[in-house]
Amino acid sequence: MLEESSFATLFPKYRESYLKDCWPLVEKALGEMYIKATLDLIEGSMTVCTTRKTFDPYSIIRARDLIKLLARSVPFEQAVRILQDDMACDIIKVGTLVRNRDRFVKRRQRLIGPKGSTLKALELLTNCYVMVQGNTVSALGPYNGLKEVRKVVMDTMKNVHPIYNIKTLMIKRELSKDPELRVQNWERFLPKFRHKNLAKRKEPKKKSVKKEYTPFPPQQPESQVDKELASGEFFLRESVKKRKKMEEIKVKQAEALTKKQQQRNKAFIPPKEKPLPTQTKAPVESKLDINAIKEKVKKAKTKKLGAPPVNPTPAANTSSDKKKKMKSKS
Repeated sequence: MLEESSFATLFPKYRESYLKDCWPLVEKALGEMYIKATLDLIEGSMTVCTTRKTFDPYSIIRARDLIKLLARSVPFEQAVRILQDDMACDIIKVGTLVRNRDRFVKRRQRLIGPKGSTLKALELLTNCYVMVQGNTVSALGPYNGLKEVRKVVMDTMKNVHPIYNIKTLMIKRELSKDPELRVQNWERFLPKFRHKNLAKRKEPKKKSVKKEYTPFPPQQPESQVDKELASGEFFLRESVKKRKKMEEIKVKQAEALTKKQQQRNKAFIPPKEKPLPTQTKAPVESKLDINAIKEKVKKAKTKKLGAPPVNPTPAANTSSDKKKKMKSKS
């Protein structure tokens, strides 16, 4: 290397103790590629630079990504994988995507999921390590997986739930296993999710219809003098004009007086009475059945309800007959 290349990055105060403990491991990992690493605890910065023995020109870019990941709370065990050839990293800034802070915190928590389950599912499907910290999301893994992680993160911040993208990734994973379907288009298998606008915008009652554009200006309204010239009043005398004005005023006054009189008379108009409901009388029988009434009376007397018997005389007759017989015998 003819010239020295160097990169520096700042780290937050809470990462100072962790970086101080793991910095010998960082120096050892970068020393294998002949890259010098320095940690400045006073300024709070990490610096990497090439040396005379550095043979790989791209190693300084990987060392830069390593210190960036360490500054974004990625553990050393995961961050050191960036030095491998088939690994890449992506630091997604999500702090400015949502204006409202409370809404941003909710969507960031939605990306993590309950007990980190959503983030774990995303890691398994993309073969990437994902770290959500503060206003950034750090991802480490293969290039194809990083593209999917960025898409999921950006959609989540746009109020699209990550479970929809995870479902799509699961279907793609199963389709890629089939050698016949690997060449075909997968659009027919992938789900299509649409936004449901529950609260529709209320339309105004009076819609203003825009007039058609014309380059010509609108016609000027007629002035009072033009109207008088058209009707011929302009050439009349002042006395005649005054008389006409007085007549118009009197007509208007008469109309207003009649309206007021009608409003006053409304209070003296009696309300309309409701018609009385007609009572339907039960039909009276013209002829009475006397025989039926007699039978009812006889039946009532025969019943044992304390009523006297129908023929009370026979008991008295029997006693008189016995007396007559005794007299005749004597």
